Amino acid sequence: MPIKRLIFPVAILLVAASCTHSERSASIYKMIDRANLDSTVRPGDDFYQFANGNWRKKNKIPKSETEWGSFSEVQENTFKTLHSILDSTAAIGSAPKGSITQRVGDFYRSGMDSVTINKMGIAPVSDIMAHINNIGDVSSLMEEICTEHMLGLSPVFTFGVGPDDKNVTKEICQFGQGGLGLPGKEYYFDKDDRTDKIREAYRKYIPKILMMIGEDMVTANKDAEDVYSLELSLATASMRANDMRDPYNVYHKYNVNAMEKVAPGLDWKKLMTGLNIKNQDTILVSQPAFFAGVATDLKTFPIDVWKKYLKFSLVNSMASHLSADFDSTNFNFYGKIVYGLEEQRPRWKRVLGVIDECEGELLGQLYVARKFKPEAKQRMLDLVNNLQKTYAERIQKLDWMNDSTKKKALTKLNAFVKKIGYPDKWKEYNDLDIVGNDYVKNIFAAALWNYNYDLAKLGKPVNRTEWQMTPPTINAYYNPTLNEIVFPAGILQYPFFDENADDAVNYGGIGAVIGHEMTHGFDDKGRLYNADGNLANWWGTLDSANFTIKAKSVANQFKGLKVTDGIFANDSLTEGENLADLGGLNIAYEAFKKTKQGQSSELKDGFTPDQRFFLSWAQVWRTNQRPEALAAQVKTDEHSPAVLRVNLPVSNMAAWYKAFNIKPTDKLFRPDNERVRVW
Repeated sequence: MPIKRLIFPVAILLVAASCTHSERSASIYKMIDRANLDSTVRPGDDFYQFANGNWRKKNKIPKSETEWGSFSEVQENTFKTLHSILDSTAAIGSAPKGSITQRVGDFYRSGMDSVTINKMGIAPVSDIMAHINNIGDVSSLMEEICTEHMLGLSPVFTFGVGPDDKNVTKEICQFGQGGLGLPGKEYYFDKDDRTDKIREAYRKYIPKILMMIGEDMVTANKDAEDVYSLELSLATASMRANDMRDPYNVYHKYNVNAMEKVAPGLDWKKLMTGLNIKNQDTILVSQPAFFAGVATDLKTFPIDVWKKYLKFSLVNSMASHLSADFDSTNFNFYGKIVYGLEEQRPRWKRVLGVIDECEGELLGQLYVARKFKPEAKQRMLDLVNNLQKTYAERIQKLDWMNDSTKKKALTKLNAFVKKIGYPDKWKEYNDLDIVGNDYVKNIFAAALWNYNYDLAKLGKPVNRTEWQMTPPTINAYYNPTLNEIVFPAGILQYPFFDENADDAVNYGGIGAVIGHEMTHGFDDKGRLYNADGNLANWWGTLDSANFTIKAKSVANQFKGLKVTDGIFANDSLTEGENLADLGGLNIAYEAFKKTKQGQSSELKDGFTPDQRFFLSWAQVWRTNQRPEALAAQVKTDEHSPAVLRVNLPVSNMAAWYKAFNIKPTDKLFRPDNERVRVW
């Protein structure tokens, strides 16, 4: 459950800036800069605009970005560091084979060799294309689908290995819906103008790709309709994002033999063999109805249609890694039409994202060796411990939860595993062969290595030391099945965190992020998992009902809110994140009040400690966002738009009213009996 969405289909993976924290604190920024405020707006009318208005006015969205905000500023500083690391690593031509330097340097060199990539055209995927052409029946079709999954292409469905939600000591095969070229089911069925235009453009994009792989216009247009019809059938059988938030809705354990009855016509034993899965007779299937639909589609759609679908899916998945003509055609649809971008990011940034995704813990080791400071980790751990203690105190004071449930909640809270900075044990990437002159070959090699790495977990105890994000990532997450809160090194920088910042800034920034992730353990979704990480009910009946009422009150505050023209908040999809924002900010504030600064009234840069705390929270979320990206966010993203993430939590906090002298006539004012506190 990350705090920040990644809304453009290129990895946005970030690390700390190229100078030290102390250098940046002294010369580059003020922790809270009055010049960023919009004094023409009352804090009580729009706190987000008050805190960030002038910053937003001065910071336009670059042509290559979907948005520009605090995350983006960190990203740019981060990219400079990574660029330096990659350039220097790639320049070493004599690194020992299999070393970190060789694997990272050669991968980067191959990705930056656009001359060779352009000469190769479609050739890097020609072998797979030939296999697709040779498909003659459902059996060989399934073999090809399985082979492509091992190369990271994921046609038709998704597959992975992870802890069993109801028995987290065991790794289990997990299958889910997938196979769509548009971002989600919503894009195939929603009837608003923006979605209609995207859908229409997609139906024109498919034949462009098919013509690029050799079909004439008439054939391509006909085949494109077949491809779209198959995707539409997959979308029809898929669940909507809102419905997948409840973990019980997506937890279905089956014996492999039983799946033959759930999805008759889909040979599950052959599927397991094709995926190279051995000695496993039980699986998790997130959406059984989807696989029943796939089984029907295998009977309904001719093999030739499936072959057309696989050809398009293959090239569409790999287009950004192929020659410039494929890359630009792909970007013109997804980048420009879906997300509103005007131009591509520089090639080095895109290659960087691929490397981080493919062998991120190798790149992470290079980053940590250069940049991560032990002092930052200790300061962060102190913050986490203070917030955890504060959270426990707040649970003990709850008036809507009985003592028995409180005891179990405290057990879960105290069992949180805290991961800060980087893994204690790095992945070794043994046998991963990376070359310096074949980018796509490297991508497939890394995908296969990662696939086999995950497959090797089956039959072994769950490795609780693993991370789901790489150290350079600017993000954080709570993992309910491992009951862990994780803060990669990348997020431990301004405006989230600075070892030289005053407590108000750190608690309003990273403190609220810590509280946010902790609260995910007790939001509408995370609360369904117990202290061990198992999906199991530990709540008293009345306590559960009380929570549901309070959570609904938070959701109702977002219900129907207009973000901008034609775009409204999605209160049901964002319920968990909204609960985490509200809980996280409250817990961080109470923890801050335990510090020396929090207990004082001393002004700093003209602001009281409480004002600095709330302004720090607001500046973390400052952003300018393209309307296309915003529309995509509210349709499929569990995070609310930035303005709501700032304004609604503070409107429930008495301390904010006092800090900024909020009046009943102000637009954000809520009477005391309408303010919600959950945790």
